[in-house]
Amino acid sequence: MSDEKIPRDGIEHVVDRDFDTLQVAFLRELVRVPSDNPPGDCALHGRFAADHLQELGFAVERHAVPADVLARSGLRSVINLIVRRRFGSGDGPVIALNAHGDVVPPGGGWTHDPYGGVIEDGRLYGRGAAVSKSDFATYAFALRALNAHAAGLQGQVELHFTYDEETGGSAGPGWLLDQGLTRPDYVISAGFTYGVMIAHNGSLQLDVAFTGKSAHSAWPGTGCDAIQAACRVMAALYAHREELALRTSPVPGIDAPTLVIGTMGGGVAANVVPEQAAFRVERRILPHENPEEVERELRDIIARAATVDGVTCAVRRHLLALPLVPEARQAPLVAALQDAAEAVIGERIPAQGMALFTDARLYSNAGCPTVLYGAGPRRLQDANGHRADEHVVLEDMRRATKVVALALWRLLSRQGLTP
Repeated sequence: MSDEKIPRDGIEHVVDRDFDTLQVAFLRELVRVPSDNPPGDCALHGRFAADHLQELGFAVERHAVPADVLARSGLRSVINLIVRRRFGSGDGPVIALNAHGDVVPPGGGWTHDPYGGVIEDGRLYGRGAAVSKSDFATYAFALRALNAHAAGLQGQVELHFTYDEETGGSAGPGWLLDQGLTRPDYVISAGFTYGVMIAHNGSLQLDVAFTGKSAHSAWPGTGCDAIQAACRVMAALYAHREELALRTSPVPGIDAPTLVIGTMGGGVAANVVPEQAAFRVERRILPHENPEEVERELRDIIARAATVDGVTCAVRRHLLALPLVPEARQAPLVAALQDAAEAVIGERIPAQGMALFTDARLYSNAGCPTVLYGAGPRRLQDANGHRADEHVVLEDMRRATKVVALALWRLLSRQGLTP
């Protein structure tokens, strides 16, 4: 690191001292409490996490999300958590660390209990172990190590532990920001140990519904086939997907836009001309693309292909998650994390993008420079994120905790880093 005054040995010692007995145990307990989204009944996990954070000595704010906000997001219950730690008496920057505790349902194919927190060969298995309950532990114990070496620091660290990332984030960081409960100067969002993510894709999801006219299958010509129209539109979208593969991103780590028809349904019986059909399509948006133009292009393709007589087609936007776009104001975060990683890991980790979309965009779109960094492998696929046997390599979490703590120390001790 460029600043020789950083108490690296002391900070790393605190992380190592607490790692096996406290930090790993903390993560295991978080994994053992289900917080699947859907159905999004996550308040129990929020209360559980808050209680355990308080046992570690943190003052925890519990912010219950109102029913009307939950309903718009398709959630049942959410309590978002904020921890605030002020250092010094000056006006240093406010740096927020955000991770989400909601997880996708486990699905099948597991060889370990998805809620067991089983440790085997240096890996902790369970739904959310990688995405991103591990960063509850990374950030909490990085702050714990920083607390032990707080002399001379100026500013504030906030932990934001939220529960709506899997369904868009509007009841998580989006709600915290809208309510004025936080307005950080910089944000580090859940990520991976071996790279600083400065950009990610967005997501456009459209619901496409078709209405025709039912008839007996013996006389199909007397009806108007909604599934036939849906198939024509889907074929056009799949052809468009091949075109998208040729549009590359200038951001390292991000390739081309993707398009997936993720759900579909229709009809009532094999011997009835289907009156109804519907599907949901998702198009990932590159950081440099214009989301309005992306949506206009998709709608035009759908309209041109929906040409079955007597069948109407309606398109409704289900979700628009804007990309995380690289910006110059990320530079202090990137430099601090890269310097810290070089000291801890022994390599200068890259600053790059990724194809996922995350809550990081919500902070960035609110004007807060944001990057992603946390506990995880070089590729999410290696951790089985959103798949069976999801896991985190415990040594990656140890390293990430040290990197975050050292980066925070640098950011809060530099006189030039001000809000």
